[in-house]
Amino acid sequence: MIDDELRPMETLADPAVAVDRLEALHAGATQALQAALARFLGGGPPPDAAERLQFRYPELRVTYRPTGPVPRIGRATAKLQVAGTYATTVTQPEHFRDYLVDQLRSLVRDYGVGLEVGLSAQEIPYPYVLEPGIDLTGGGVSAADLATWFPVPLLSVVGDEIADGLWQQRADSPRPLALFDAIRVDYSLRRLVHYTGSDWRHIQPWILLTNYHRYVDRFVRHGLERLASGAEGFEQMVLPGGVVIDRAEAATADPAVVIARSDWHRFQMPAYHLVARGPGGPQGTTLVNIGVGPSNAKTITDHLAVLRPHCWLMVGHCGGLRQSQTIGDYVLAHGYLRRDRILDELVPPDVPVPALAEVQLALQAAAAQVTGEESEALKRRLRTGTVVTYDDRNWELRFSQERRRINLSRAIGVDMESGTIAAQGYRLRVPYGTLLCVSDKPLHGEIKLPGAANAFYERAVAEHLLIGLAALDALRADRQGLHSRKLRSFDEPPFR
Repeated sequence: MIDDELRPMETLADPAVAVDRLEALHAGATQALQAALARFLGGGPPPDAAERLQFRYPELRVTYRPTGPVPRIGRATAKLQVAGTYATTVTQPEHFRDYLVDQLRSLVRDYGVGLEVGLSAQEIPYPYVLEPGIDLTGGGVSAADLATWFPVPLLSVVGDEIADGLWQQRADSPRPLALFDAIRVDYSLRRLVHYTGSDWRHIQPWILLTNYHRYVDRFVRHGLERLASGAEGFEQMVLPGGVVIDRAEAATADPAVVIARSDWHRFQMPAYHLVARGPGGPQGTTLVNIGVGPSNAKTITDHLAVLRPHCWLMVGHCGGLRQSQTIGDYVLAHGYLRRDRILDELVPPDVPVPALAEVQLALQAAAAQVTGEESEALKRRLRTGTVVTYDDRNWELRFSQERRRINLSRAIGVDMESGTIAAQGYRLRVPYGTLLCVSDKPLHGEIKLPGAANAFYERAVAEHLLIGLAALDALRADRQGLHSRKLRSFDEPPFR
């Protein structure tokens, strides 16, 4: 930590006031760094050691000194396991204000904790304060010059040791207060911009992930309809490249033209945001077209997780593995045979990834609501079971090796992303779920012929997307129990 003589920690009683102070400290640090950069790029002197002391993230500390037994709290988050001091560095506190205040209020109310705020020892890397469009090459300043005088991103200090349970408690250091510190959050915020083509501030806390662009068409149409309806809370639709559609424009906008206006093809995993606000902050929905494969699935969820979303759902296509299934049927995953391999060291395949009851019930109810089918009719179209997630799109070429494993798992569907997304939700404490649509039956000779495929897509995509949206609406309306204790270990940071 920074020497107390240079910046003493301030003791504050009110969570809102503590977050006010975090905002002021972060703003002061970023403004000082931006001013020093502008001066240096303009030919002026670099910052000296004393000035660099200003370029630091704020730190938040929570101290718990109980006089009796630790309270038994039923909720899964904003809980303390043991007495002591907990700390984290904070970035973008203005954006995370509702989240921070909510977590701190619960801790103050139920545990009587003390709050402290001050500057940390963690420097802010200069790329994280640059405004979009700033050219660092025009003044003849090299990256090496900047690295000599300004803080730079260092991979040695960015990691997921807390989330992965690898952090080591030392007697002279606080325990972690949050899963991600400021340097890890800022790293991911910039990667989100790179991959999705969106300002990270537009990403909403309710997230749909898909592996097919046709879902984008339907999501944009749905978003424009919601905006045009005048429904309370909905503000705008934001597309890759910064295209913004407001309420007034939505009433007459053509979805195809709106999509064509955005440069979605320039980005690896373009994201689309139906922005809405409600009590407690943003309450809209983001759709990310993550493409195909577990690598993309891990990459985007690594970064989305720092925003602490309420839920992410996979809505994509799968191969049906049972003769009784029909193309267009749904698979509601209640288990995963993880053959993706990408998370084997972080979440070994023998670690169960449980289904979350609240999400499962919401998806099933949404399917009944959207399809209009119930009981036996719904069961014929909506199968629950295990999904196999592969890292090899051509797994069929080694079916003789895979056949027994698929049989043992009793799997009913196969894809390349769902198991990864669920394991990432489990690992990073983000509620998750999977509803897939059967697009072919690779074991039974039913492949996607061009004509049949187009007819299937036109019919199935719209209904499938509406089920995912309806499930999120239900979870949004009743979040009790969503942040499940199934996602929390016995030795967790207090913050969600």
